[in-house]
Amino acid sequence: MSAPNASASSAAAHVEALLASYPDFPQPNILFRDLNPVFADAVAFRAIVDDLADQHRGQFDAVAGIEARGFLLAAAVGYAANAAVLAVRKGGKLPGTVLTEEYDLEYGSARLELEVGQLPAGTRVLILDDVLATGGTIAATSRLIERAGYTLTGVGVVLELTDLHGRERLGTAPVHAIMSI
Repeated sequence: MSAPNASASSAAAHVEALLASYPDFPQPNILFRDLNPVFADAVAFRAIVDDLADQHRGQFDAVAGIEARGFLLAAAVGYAANAAVLAVRKGGKLPGTVLTEEYDLEYGSARLELEVGQLPAGTRVLILDDVLATGGTIAATSRLIERAGYTLTGVGVVLELTDLHGRERLGTAPVHAIMSI
């Protein structure tokens, strides 16, 4: 049990040291938390992937990554856990039959899509994304996972912005945040 705790401590320390903040981006009165410097550091990225995989080990068969930075996490965790990877895309970017969910962002609105029939019904899915803010994106992804016939087993994020209360919108799914501010 000490390895996951050491990994979590290491991952959180890396996030704290490397996280960049940009005031008034993408619009006035928004403080954008940028994890790209964390992802660009190989040691930090490995610590994050290990932490997310360890926290949910044995609880999922597939990982759903939300466009765009969630793709990075889902691909790496899927590889580390030998799990399938689902891409949850912004509206209009997927061919074939898709499920669509509209949702509100902290600074606008958007649409997410998931291709249907990629995995068997009942597949256990872990949702991964970089930041949990208001919870709109992850809540929409949760609805897509359930509508596709899969079983949502948890949510993992690198950073949770607690003052935006996004966790409250996610229902009963267990949520693991490497770092909360």
